[in-house]
Amino acid sequence: MTLPLQDRVALVTGASRGIGAALAVELARLGAQLVLLARTQGGLEETDDAIRAATGRGATLLPLDLHKDADKQLDLLGASIMERFGRLDILVHNAGVLNKLTPVAHIEPKDWAETVGVNLSAAWRLIRSCDPPLRAAEAGRAVFVTTGRVLRPKPYWGLYGATKAGMEHLVQTWAAEVVNTRLRVNLFDPDIVATKMRAQAMPGEDPSRLTQPAEVAPALAALCLPAETRHGERVLFQPG
Repeated sequence: MTLPLQDRVALVTGASRGIGAALAVELARLGAQLVLLARTQGGLEETDDAIRAATGRGATLLPLDLHKDADKQLDLLGASIMERFGRLDILVHNAGVLNKLTPVAHIEPKDWAETVGVNLSAAWRLIRSCDPPLRAAEAGRAVFVTTGRVLRPKPYWGLYGATKAGMEHLVQTWAAEVVNTRLRVNLFDPDIVATKMRAQAMPGEDPSRLTQPAEVAPALAALCLPAETRHGERVLFQPG
């Protein structure tokens, strides 16, 4: 039986845990060859173990800090994947940084630099690097994970919300620019999910009462399928 993503190559950032890890396993089940990017080697290896357990195949692991190590490595990433695999069909930018929840007037320059680097600048670099192979793909798909804070600003969340808002604008502009190609570009809002970032923001919350990453993964993976026709949309996850 031919799987929906048989022989396709997918790059997933923030793949060491949470939504990124769950998505990587889901894409692998659908037949994709995974290239996984995250800061920690150990976390990536855990995701690779989960993929092997589910499919019998391994992934390519790229331990990389999207803020500290971004310049040359991200700019060359698309070409490097093409050199190794001969194709890149799917990009999912799931990595994100919350940083401190603080009044806008108290945001520190180092926190600003890191959050802008991961949430916004990395998206720009990934687009620059991956645009050519994704356009060349038979059914290129790009999905960027966003947040409801963009639409609903909240006190102390200004740094996170502003960087994600910038990312959304960048992605939607790119989508408009490639509308006449085979590439499909969308945003995905998972809403409230039991992730490490959510626990950092809401430490008193019971994670067992929240939507789990594995529940979100199929809806996110659907945006990566060759049959997907949505383009330039902001897709909100709907449980059940």
